[in-house]
Amino acid sequence: MVKAQNNQDGPVAPLWVRRPEALHLVAYSVAALVFTGQIVAVILRGSDWPTALSVLLAGGGVALSWRRPWAGLIVASAASFAVTSVGHDPLSVWMMAVLVLFSVTVRGKQPLAATGIVAAFFLGAFMTLGGFRGGAIVGAAALFSAIAGGATGAALRIHREHWRTLEERAESAIATREIEATRRVTEERLRIARDLHDVVGHQIAMLSLHLGAAEIGLPEDAESSRQALVSARSSARTVVVETQRILALLRLGDDLSDDEALRPTPALSGLEGLVASFESIGLDVRPSLAIPAGFVEPSVGVTVYRVVQEALTNAYRHGVGAATVEVRERDGRICVTVENRVGHSPRGSGTGLGLVGMRERVESSSGRLTIDSDDGRFRVHAEFSPLGAVVS
Repeated sequence: MVKAQNNQDGPVAPLWVRRPEALHLVAYSVAALVFTGQIVAVILRGSDWPTALSVLLAGGGVALSWRRPWAGLIVASAASFAVTSVGHDPLSVWMMAVLVLFSVTVRGKQPLAATGIVAAFFLGAFMTLGGFRGGAIVGAAALFSAIAGGATGAALRIHREHWRTLEERAESAIATREIEATRRVTEERLRIARDLHDVVGHQIAMLSLHLGAAEIGLPEDAESSRQALVSARSSARTVVVETQRILALLRLGDDLSDDEALRPTPALSGLEGLVASFESIGLDVRPSLAIPAGFVEPSVGVTVYRVVQEALTNAYRHGVGAATVEVRERDGRICVTVENRVGHSPRGSGTGLGLVGMRERVESSSGRLTIDSDDGRFRVHAEFSPLGAVVS
């Protein structure tokens, strides 16, 4: 699968999204600093052993939560009872418990349950052993600090998952787009192979027939001319064999149905039927078809047909309203124009699925193709020489 590159296909994800363990490590680093500072304060103040033990209990809960998040969260939160019972300020213990809560929710644990555990221990210690010391402000601070820790962790986790979802969708869209483009180009090349096979095969068959007729009509004494015609017929058969061999290689993987394979070669005379087929599926087509009366190289007729077919397919899939189709002879050239109003994002010149194959087909018939999108309208214009000469 093709990987989406953030620096090319969209905004760069924040570092904590690309490295989710960073938030986890930052929370534990801050908790470790708080624990270390509190231990230093206990030593400098010469606090009694119950105070030191309550701080160690909170630090042990932080360490335990690294491997066992729920158990560590409960121990760190329960330490608020121990530190409150010895009359010590529980602020540092609350900070460690909130940081553990943040880490637990960032790792994907249930935020409501985790927040409820911490808030219950904080308020329980405040209202029982603490005797509401500090008043309503302290109680509210304890409650909202627990809510803030859990909500922040859960919000960051949801945001990270949202980023990941967007990246996966981008990767999937790129892969699907390229696969679809490859499929459409391959289909177009196979259609070119089939059409050229039918056109070339017919022309060589007619050539061989005329050579045979010319050979029969030669006088008895024209032996050298007869040998030349025999050689020409042999060369024609060789061309047929080689063409079939090359097209067999091009058609590897071609899984078209028998009905599709047996369809007649498209030509200018089939344009009206092509337009009618799109009208039958609901596309509003406004045709203006003036088929040239003179000779048109069969391969050019096939290409004109395919250009109109691809352009109307795009109009049906991506356009809104009516599609206009104009095919007429002008200044010795066959001009094809298909135009429609775009319904989704406008296509740039030469871009879009199937357009690469269309351009290859036009170039194979020595034509010229122009694709543009202006004022919300998508326009395909192609010009050909009826005899297949190069159009500059």
